[in-house]
Amino acid sequence: MITVPNTAVATVAAISLVGACPVFVDVDPRTFTMDPDKIEEKISPRTRAILPVHLYGQAADLGPILSLADRYRLLVIEDACQAHGATYGSKRVGTFGQVGCFSFYPTKNLGAYGDGGMVLTDNLEIAERVRLLCNYGQSDRYHAVAEGLNSRLDELQAAVLRVKLRYLDRWNALRRQWADLYSSLLEGVEVPFLASGREHIFHLYVVKSKARNRLASYLEEQGVPALVHYPIPVHLQVAYQHLGYREGDFPVSEACAQEVLSLPI
Repeated sequence: MITVPNTAVATVAAISLVGACPVFVDVDPRTFTMDPDKIEEKISPRTRAILPVHLYGQAADLGPILSLADRYRLLVIEDACQAHGATYGSKRVGTFGQVGCFSFYPTKNLGAYGDGGMVLTDNLEIAERVRLLCNYGQSDRYHAVAEGLNSRLDELQAAVLRVKLRYLDRWNALRRQWADLYSSLLEGVEVPFLASGREHIFHLYVVKSKARNRLASYLEEQGVPALVHYPIPVHLQVAYQHLGYREGDFPVSEACAQEVLSLPI
């Protein structure tokens, strides 16, 4: 399965934990999302799916990704965990591929009181399989027909989310206003690039600077919380050393790890 190293490790864990092999492609230097021009050279007879990540709240370039997937008869599984309400063209992300995955971790634009997530699909077979796997693989109580997990969304989280969902578009609009203010005032750093035809919902407001560490230290001294998403690209994580990737294989992702900084929003 083809994905990117510039993401949370959970993206790649979802691939490896089902016995599939993650194959990485580098990201676009402006949006930090999957570079469509890098995908085709990584497609092999064993490839089954492409997993683009809608990072920081901005959609990946889905048009060419979907075209490649159609040409090679591959599934597209969208990681929309940071992009609740983001759009590509006239549609919201998570609705383009065969599967769209969302996280409801409390820090997300649409967050639960605790943890949770959601899978979107218009494929009945996939929907039935997901329902099965998230409940210990049980087709009925005490009747397990597959190896599954307890991945159920509990009622408290669902109740919180049903209320918060009403406000999502309003909250996203406010985040865009704050992001616009940041971008109009900040100097000396690279502010987020807004790709044409995509509506960013700014789960994170991420700047880029070659002096990132000094900037982060200064902000900390001033009482301004700033975080790095993500300091180690997945291909260089110890857990994935067996894949054989080395430093220098994905220069854009590696530069992001050294230069990006998330400001509070």
